[in-house]
Amino acid sequence: MRLHSVLRWVVFAVAAFVMNFPILATLVTALKAPGEVTRNPSLWIEAPTLENFATVLTVSDRLNIYGYLYNSLTAALIGSILPIVLCFPIAWALARRGTGRAVLFPLVVNLRALPLIVFAIPLYIMYATLGLLDTRVGLGLILAVVNLPLAFLLIVNAIQSIPLELEEAARMDGARLPRILRRVVLPLCRPAFLTTFIFGFITAWNEFLFGLMLTTQNAVPVTVGASFFFATSGGGVQWGVAAAVMIVAALPPLVLGVVMYRRIGGSMLGGAVKG
Repeated sequence: MRLHSVLRWVVFAVAAFVMNFPILATLVTALKAPGEVTRNPSLWIEAPTLENFATVLTVSDRLNIYGYLYNSLTAALIGSILPIVLCFPIAWALARRGTGRAVLFPLVVNLRALPLIVFAIPLYIMYATLGLLDTRVGLGLILAVVNLPLAFLLIVNAIQSIPLELEEAARMDGARLPRILRRVVLPLCRPAFLTTFIFGFITAWNEFLFGLMLTTQNAVPVTVGASFFFATSGGGVQWGVAAAVMIVAALPPLVLGVVMYRRIGGSMLGGAVKG
């Protein structure tokens, strides 16, 4: 029995190491001096240094990691909260009244299956016409569209898992539909909202295509801005600085995912069982 437990932990450790090797290698590279990066490609660090992180966190005329992070935060919040607000009433109408079940539901859900690049040219033309190019709001709006299918699916499933008797009891007590949605349905959907927000935030934060296509200076997200730190004046690549900016850019969604991991699991399992 003890041997079986040891083998299980060995397999777990090996799997965890293999899956997290890219992150580990990036972190190790970020903690090496420029000379050691080229001389010592192993995971062992001879002389750990925070020089690369200091370079990334220092604001210059051309580079500002804090501005890129702020742009990503603003766009990601818009892109993760707006789909929840839009989908909640529509999801209730579909789950309870069947409105749009035959056409709207499969159309919205399958929208995510299309490659985003097909929207590049019409989106750019539309944004240029509306004056939304290189704005945080414009970037956030398209990220909301990207997150809309997942939000719609999760919220519809959450409402369907709520016993209809609760709404009928509130209606018999004289509550009208807005009050039922606000006092009965909405509180029971909060776990699904949280899951939708976390997945939507991570997806919006990691989006690169629309950040590259729709921003140039004022609203550049960190996924695009991180690439500005790579090159040296001589045309080479600062591997240590590149690794450091990758770590800094990945921290917000990583921390959010780790902190909210148990809540995500609990909310998704909660919708799987209908009492």
